[in-house]
Amino acid sequence: MPEPVIAAKHPFPVAVEQGKEYYWCTCGRSKSQPFCDGSHKGTEFVPLKYTASASTTLYFCGCKHTKTPPLCDGTHNSL
Repeated sequence: MPEPVIAAKHPFPVAVEQGKEYYWCTCGRSKSQPFCDGSHKGTEFVPLKYTASASTTLYFCGCKHTKTPPLCDGTHNSL
């Protein structure tokens, strides 16, 4: 599989709502980071659906290399 574009070398804090679905961009091309805007069309990438289990602030990965998608695990610090 091809490598994703690094959209940002930092996480995106997002206030999520319990039960709401979010579609995290896996390709790094979206202009609506950290979420999908359809920019992956024509590539092998597909967005990752995430359903919030609680209303809270989460940190979505911006570098697209996290080992715990869609959430940041600090991998951006080593890129």
